[in-house]
Amino acid sequence: MVIFNSLIVNEYKPHRGVFLGVQVHATALLCAVCCILFLAMPQLVLAQVPAWPDEPAEEKIEESVQEAVEESIDEYIDELVVGPGVRRYEEKIEEQVEESATEKLEEYLEETVAESVATDVEDSVEESVENSVEEVIEDTIEANLEASVEHVVEQSVEDSIEEVVEESIEEEVAQNLEQDLEGSLEQEVEMQVADAVEEQIENEIDAILESIENEFEIDEGRIHKDQWLVMAEPEVFDKLAEEGYLFATITDLPGMGMRLAEVAAPASFDITQVRQGVIDVVGKERAEVDLNHIYTAGTRVGSPSEEGVAPRAAISFPADIDQMSLRIGMIDSDVDTTHPSLASARIQTRSFTPEGAELPDFHGTAIASIIVADAAGYKGLAPKAEVYAASVFENDRQRGEIASTVSLVRALDWLMSSGVDVVNVSLAGPPNRLLEAALGRAQEHGVLILAAAGNGGPVAQPMYPAAYDSVVAVTAVDAGGRVFRLANRGAYLDLAAPGVGLLHAKAGGGYTVSSGTSFAVPFAATAAARLRQLQPTANALELLYDSAEDLGPPGRDEIYGYGLLRPGKS
Repeated sequence: MVIFNSLIVNEYKPHRGVFLGVQVHATALLCAVCCILFLAMPQLVLAQVPAWPDEPAEEKIEESVQEAVEESIDEYIDELVVGPGVRRYEEKIEEQVEESATEKLEEYLEETVAESVATDVEDSVEESVENSVEEVIEDTIEANLEASVEHVVEQSVEDSIEEVVEESIEEEVAQNLEQDLEGSLEQEVEMQVADAVEEQIENEIDAILESIENEFEIDEGRIHKDQWLVMAEPEVFDKLAEEGYLFATITDLPGMGMRLAEVAAPASFDITQVRQGVIDVVGKERAEVDLNHIYTAGTRVGSPSEEGVAPRAAISFPADIDQMSLRIGMIDSDVDTTHPSLASARIQTRSFTPEGAELPDFHGTAIASIIVADAAGYKGLAPKAEVYAASVFENDRQRGEIASTVSLVRALDWLMSSGVDVVNVSLAGPPNRLLEAALGRAQEHGVLILAAAGNGGPVAQPMYPAAYDSVVAVTAVDAGGRVFRLANRGAYLDLAAPGVGLLHAKAGGGYTVSSGTSFAVPFAATAAARLRQLQPTANALELLYDSAEDLGPPGRDEIYGYGLLRPGKS
């Protein structure tokens, strides 16, 4: 603005008085033109105008505008001087100046901006293209190089692995084939040798054990001397007869489907040789050969002065037991069926003792009364039960009450033929092959065998038949659940039942008190018979074991077995 004012004043001083109004109006007009120019100039364009090398763009523009304005003013001063209407000339000057300045400015800006933008765009595009091309080339080369290297490495590794694996497999297969062949041959030889050695060792061990057993039994008076037994199916005896074997006494055992032969032998005979001779003829599994062992009745411990515990007070049975017709077998001594408590009882008896033998009846009467007695002041556990009593004991002057293997096997066969559900065995003794086989046959026919654990004391050896797997071993406890002081102990024990201080019928009349494991057996036998009748298809023994009250160490133990019998819970 200063430039324009100075220009007008200096250039037209001679006319100051005449042209004062023109100066004022020109000044105002120039101010307006400059404002319009700067307002019309886009800021974005100005921002992109590059600077001149020697001077700022602002000064260059001012000079251009000044020259244009001076020319326009010179052209129109004359017209203003000679033309009428200052207002008309002001407008004219304003329009001309604006048009001229705008046109000049636009041309210059377009040219300058175009050059600058073109240069910038070229540089930017060139740099961008160069960078992009470089990146693409680098990426392509890198990818191709990686792929090539990876392929080469993979191929090399794959080839190496295949080669190593092939060699390893070939070696392993060769070794396995060699080992299999050697192992097969070695195994076959070892099996043959093992079988031969096992058979030889077994035979030698059997011979040694039998020799020791025989010596022990002879010393203890546990056998009938000069006698041996054979038990087998009928056709086996036919074959033995063809080979020249002669038997003095042969008894059919229809319940088992077997035959029992008794053979007299000299005092010097060897049972091992006899057994081996029979086995050589008929085979190992087809016949049982053993001595005629002796068994004794359960030891009675007690005093007539004791008050004793009646059976029904010792343990609680469900009320249905009173009307149940249970079928219970007994292998014991003879029974005094004339005793008042047994007068109305259903008891069938049969003796399996030698003819003319003296038959004891104390123990058998006691066991029968615990099961089936029915008197005004004394009732057994199951008064309506039917009892099959097999008498096997005889009095021996030297050994007391004894029973033989022959009597036991024959008694068991009769009970099986009679259709009993359970058998109460109140005796103990040594193991015997024939007795074990007979008990196994009974188990196969579904007959449960329960026997006394023995009264030999805590450190005594297992007693038979209770120790056989096919038999339930029963021990005795008192009213407080304490085990009988003379009871055997061992892993073969299954159940505990009342057997201490029990009140029972005495042969010849009256009652007495006794203790022992044999007096505990009838409680377990009656409970098992009840379950067999109520649940014929169920496993009565499992039910008894599951319902037993655990005593002593948790679980089954060597003192109480599975625990105390609880018939009311089974």
